[in-house]
Amino acid sequence: MTAITELDKLLRSMSPELVSGEFVFCTVQGTAQDYLALDPIMTFIEPEGLTLILPKLTALDAGLAFESAFSQITLTVHSSLDAVGLTAAVSNKLTEKGISANVVAAYYHDHIFVQTEKAEAALAALKEFSARSS
Repeated sequence: MTAITELDKLLRSMSPELVSGEFVFCTVQGTAQDYLALDPIMTFIEPEGLTLILPKLTALDAGLAFESAFSQITLTVHSSLDAVGLTAAVSNKLTEKGISANVVAAYYHDHIFVQTEKAEAALAALKEFSARSS
């Protein structure tokens, strides 16, 4: 699978998919190793603490605090880590609709976390990119 770098091609060919479940962002002290049993979908080390993205039920069961619940939308196009503008285009599209976007880039895909109550609206907004090429 070859990664795509051209922005227009990325936007036209992406097929956003809503991942089932709700996710939360938690900040904890310690190392990622301390939380591997929770099977986080992402960890990130910041000076203030370790961020975990976890299923909401996992965080509740572990007694971890969080502020909001989010839905995950995966952009099912193999975007290159060197591609320029995808995050900005997605963020701008969701901004037009009044939807906060928390973007996580992984090796193959970008993943957007949006407020759960706005997930369907976010999905529809992102599908506008591929609809404009039809």
